[in-house]
Amino acid sequence: MKKISLFLGCILLFAGIAQAAEKPLIRIGARVFTEQTLLAEITSQYLNSRGYKTQVTGGLGSSLARSAQESGQLDLLWEYTGVSLVAYNHVTEKLDSQQSYDRVKELDEKKGLIWLHPSRFSNTYALALPQNVAEQYPDINTISDLNKALRDPENKGALMALDTEFANRSDGLLGMVKLYDMDLTRKNIRQMDAGLVYTALKNGQVFAGLVYTTDGRLSAFKLKLLSDDLHYFPDYTAAPVVSKAYLDAHPDLAALLKPLADLFDDETMRQLNARVDVNHESPSRVAADFLRQHPLPSIN
Repeated sequence: MKKISLFLGCILLFAGIAQAAEKPLIRIGARVFTEQTLLAEITSQYLNSRGYKTQVTGGLGSSLARSAQESGQLDLLWEYTGVSLVAYNHVTEKLDSQQSYDRVKELDEKKGLIWLHPSRFSNTYALALPQNVAEQYPDINTISDLNKALRDPENKGALMALDTEFANRSDGLLGMVKLYDMDLTRKNIRQMDAGLVYTALKNGQVFAGLVYTTDGRLSAFKLKLLSDDLHYFPDYTAAPVVSKAYLDAHPDLAALLKPLADLFDDETMRQLNARVDVNHESPSRVAADFLRQHPLPSIN
């Protein structure tokens, strides 16, 4: 009996190894900020439950992540239309959300990268007011309103917090100042790490600051987003981008990721980001909770 049990055990063990070996490996990349970490982790756990073996590489810079995907070292990356449009394809014309998606889909396909079904959120730039300023100036609702308020002699010397990258990019601060004809000088600007911008806003140390529209700290710190009424900031709709070679080998991936992408909108991403950035929960736990709360049907 012992020999039979050992024999059966070996059969089951080898069967399990064979089954595991049959699982296709998908290499998922993530840039070095919370939202990217969460998207990669949620995607990884979801695909694991759908028969894939996943490998996540996080903490990547934008250029490194793109190079790794173009060279075939990564199979999947959640990308933003505005990043591909401006940084990788050098398109400067103003396009709306659908136009941006259509353009990057066309341009990146030529490079062997396929844009799948997009999410319903756009993590673009915005200017925001801290709670104390928003209460004092209830009529500031747009960037043009802010510009008018900053021209008021009473607000001479009012400070605006910007992350260092945006402050020094030609398509960042300089372009915004030009389009809105803003009366801003270096004396009015405080450059700092992106995370410290939120701290300065929370503490009421600045009049306004540059933020990201899906950041969880917007609600937690009671910040007021201003409308980009002249449409300066590009659309940054997120979508999974997969290498064409991998998708050709695993065509079911497009159908698998579509219902997942549909779950993500601006408010959902703010809540997920807040759980990590404000409540200090681990991304893996947040991802697991999210997938438990949003069970997705199996794709035949």
